[in-house]
Amino acid sequence: MITKLTFDQISSAVHDAYNACKDIKGGQNAHYIPYLANINPGLFGISLCLPDGRLISVGDTDYQLGIESVSKVHTAILALEQHGAQTVLDDIGADATGLPFNSIFAILLENDRPSTPLVNAGAIAACSLIEPHGDADGKWKAIFDNMTALLGSEPVLIDELYQSESATNFENRSIAWLLRDYERLYDDPEMSLDLYTRQCSLGVTAEQLAISAATIADDGVNPLTKKRVFGAELTSKVVALMSAVGFYEHSGDWLYATGLPAKTGVGGAIIGVMPGLFGVCAFAPPLDDAGNSVKAQAALKHLMKSLNLNVFSNTHFDLVEA
Repeated sequence: MITKLTFDQISSAVHDAYNACKDIKGGQNAHYIPYLANINPGLFGISLCLPDGRLISVGDTDYQLGIESVSKVHTAILALEQHGAQTVLDDIGADATGLPFNSIFAILLENDRPSTPLVNAGAIAACSLIEPHGDADGKWKAIFDNMTALLGSEPVLIDELYQSESATNFENRSIAWLLRDYERLYDDPEMSLDLYTRQCSLGVTAEQLAISAATIADDGVNPLTKKRVFGAELTSKVVALMSAVGFYEHSGDWLYATGLPAKTGVGGAIIGVMPGLFGVCAFAPPLDDAGNSVKAQAALKHLMKSLNLNVFSNTHFDLVEA
């Protein structure tokens, strides 16, 4: 069955979701990262990008937020593009851990590989895979350029966040060296950890993240620049990773409730991908106990329900002019 959606319908749903959720309370900023702890908890925005490049934005969508774990999707795409889907599966994996994003216990349970590039262990391993091997500056350029291509414009390194992260990343340091002990890190541990910390400290807007999500939704073609960022054959792999572990230990509950493949970050952003239809980002700093934005979750649930969208539905949607 094919259902037609208009731009006006989608725009109305985005604004309705914002208005319905703007007064939601609950959660707290990521208090364990000093920079994030001090962000205004009242910030809130939703941005949606269509494959033709049209943006629907409401609220604080031009605020420069810390990308944090949403960056895992972008670097996973680079690892897939550089090494291919099979190598990423063999060297990192694609399984959900069912445990928190920074779990060391998950590595001990499954020490044959880090499980997925969308949890901390797998994301550090993904950074270690990025070419050129042994070249920190070259690797960072590859990560930054790939991020820019996906966003359609350059992110900005938030130095205060980078310093704050670097001073408090004790668990991630332990993860990196444990992976090294299991021979599941593919470059220098300290370099790989620093690259991961830096990519998480990039400043982006909700609009930029919506554009990057729309690039995934449009099989690797950026809707604004019209440039191909990654091969179309990788889209299903990226969406599968987001579906399996985008919400960490609550990923199954999230998919069951929304039908939206998505990825969260402790900076308060959540990106979602509806293949062929749109990419979306909702942003609000206060998090639940799993590190997922309380208000952004509510907004995306409201959006999906109002549009009657679900990636698992046998109803197919076409975007048409009103």
